[in-house]
Amino acid sequence: MVLRQLLHSLFNTPQLVERLAESRPIRRAAQLTAFAVLRAQLGAREATRGLRGPAERAARLGATLARGLRRALRERPAPPAGKSGPGRGPRQ
Repeated sequence: MVLRQLLHSLFNTPQLVERLAESRPIRRAAQLTAFAVLRAQLGAREATRGLRGPAERAARLGATLARGLRRALRERPAPPAGKSGPGRGPRQ
């Protein structure tokens, strides 16, 4: 309990906070943090470039899915002889 109070009073001293803020390790940590945040923001901006909104993204996704479905239907193997429909044999 006493240690907690001592650390609390020590770290709330404006002079100590100022000296720590001017120290090389703390400044470097702040630079690296700012670099990481800016890099993440630029990456997010690049990822969403060209997409105007959810409606455009949904339309693009629908077109991609339709294109893939058409390609799959064209490339499917021919049904075996004697079958009258997909997965069904002749009625008995």
